[in-house]
Amino acid sequence: MDDSILRRRVYGADHDDPDPGPRPGRAYGELVGGPLDGLLLDVTGWSAARLAEEARLPTEIGRYGSGGRAHYRRRATDPAHWDWTGDSP
Repeated sequence: MDDSILRRRVYGADHDDPDPGPRPGRAYGELVGGPLDGLLLDVTGWSAARLAEEARLPTEIGRYGSGGRAHYRRRATDPAHWDWTGDSP
């Protein structure tokens, strides 16, 4: 795994986790844009159908605050990146 990826935080990791980075043997996509920009999304074990769907990720730092979701879609031309498509309540 690339050293720059190893230093990154994984979406959903506990803020108190002393090692919030990626784990060996797991598959990740980088979130691009929006409130979760730069975080890694653990997609280990996701089916092709699930990978083709939009990920709606709960977050308190998006447009709708607590209870809101940030939406990301896997980039067709670069599946290692997931682009922000907007927020929802």
